[in-house]
Amino acid sequence: MALFRKAESPEGPPKPRRVRTEGLWIKCDSCGVIIWKKDLEANLMVCEKCDFHFKIAARSRLALLFDGPWEGFDTGLRTTDALGFVDQRSYQERLEKAEAATGLKDAVITATGTLAGRPVTICAMEYRFIGGSMGVVVGEKITLAIERAVEQGTPVIIVSASGGARMMEGALSLMQMAKVSAALTRLGAARLPYVSVLTDPTTGGVTASYAMLGDLNIAEPGALIGFAGPRVIEQTIRQKLPKGFQRSEFLLEHGMLDAVVRRKEMKAFLEHALDFLGGAAR
Repeated sequence: MALFRKAESPEGPPKPRRVRTEGLWIKCDSCGVIIWKKDLEANLMVCEKCDFHFKIAARSRLALLFDGPWEGFDTGLRTTDALGFVDQRSYQERLEKAEAATGLKDAVITATGTLAGRPVTICAMEYRFIGGSMGVVVGEKITLAIERAVEQGTPVIIVSASGGARMMEGALSLMQMAKVSAALTRLGAARLPYVSVLTDPTTGGVTASYAMLGDLNIAEPGALIGFAGPRVIEQTIRQKLPKGFQRSEFLLEHGMLDAVVRRKEMKAFLEHALDFLGGAAR
């Protein structure tokens, strides 16, 4: 019988084979269904069962909206941490971690390219960078993008995904609300359209400034949109809020949004919107 025994490896008995599945499946936050990651990506990160829209990265957003290659601007801008802010960790540590995770120096990408053949300027916020919070660099980059759009005569689209103003920069971050709003006033004076796209979440100082100043304010389905959070509002007014309060469908029903647009239909919607509003020619 020794002839039929498998010789043992000098390294010992073979190790059991393991199939790696970690990261290949994603659970839907809405309906709980388990989705094959490649299928989810093929469907633009939208659940086929319940239409839940997952968060996507700023680069992915730009790839969905631009026709092809796009040119980014002001990529070298980085905050100086003027306040030397420290809470559980230093602000500098948070910045370094966010930069390593995203490959960005701050929470927005500003770029120019074409959308359905029309030159446009698009600013896409990156939620993975400290919650997409708006600090000095975010405000500066968006302002520069708007000023560049005025010079070039192109429409502006800002895709917001943010927890609001960045507390680590204090009043300096709050100043960006007025700064970007003033730049949008100059864009309007040049008779160039601005379309604001609100995604999940868009809150705080971003909602209180440029996110709600569009000639058209549109949102993805189910996006959380508001200034203060639902819990803070309930504790302030001491009343139970309606179901779906601060979700995009509720805001559309109550006149705070012009449209709720699914991700698959977003580019076509923007194309028709810019045709209607005018701006740079194709």
